Amino acid sequence: MDVSEAIRLKRAVRKFQDKPLPADVVRDILNAGRRAQSSKNTQMWRLIAVQDKTALRELSACGEWAKHLAGAALGVALLTPDPAEKFQYLFDAGQCAAYMQLAAWELGVGSCPASIYQPEKARAILGFPAEWHLRVALSFGYPLDEAKLSAPPKAGGRAAFDEIIRWDKWQ
Repeated sequence: MDVSEAIRLKRAVRKFQDKPLPADVVRDILNAGRRAQSSKNTQMWRLIAVQDKTALRELSACGEWAKHLAGAALGVALLTPDPAEKFQYLFDAGQCAAYMQLAAWELGVGSCPASIYQPEKARAILGFPAEWHLRVALSFGYPLDEAKLSAPPKAGGRAAFDEIIRWDKWQ
């Protein structure tokens, strides 16, 4: 699968098979995040790879739309320094997340981001130090509906090109 095809076909997957990911697949996904570009190559993120089912269930309660983490084979917490200090931290973490999700898709693994609205509760679960902040976690696993991996894009699922893109100026 090439990158353009992965971007065109990638879907959010929130329901997963009860099946672990092989160690080499987990490593490939995490390494894709590690290799993501960042502002001035600062790489100001740290990843906590979570495979423990109890921790995933607890983490899924840290955000209203994070329930999919409970059924994941792998959860990845994306830690950054305080995003209020520098907006690039979240932008760079987003690139890290995108790289991991595209690498996973190529490997037949679905994923979905989860907003963490209770970061201190997440800190208690994962035990990360005070200088790191968690706003986004990702769930990964083999899709319950395997057809999602090859389904064509949904008709009308995206805004039209000319609705999104402006050339040179807004008007």
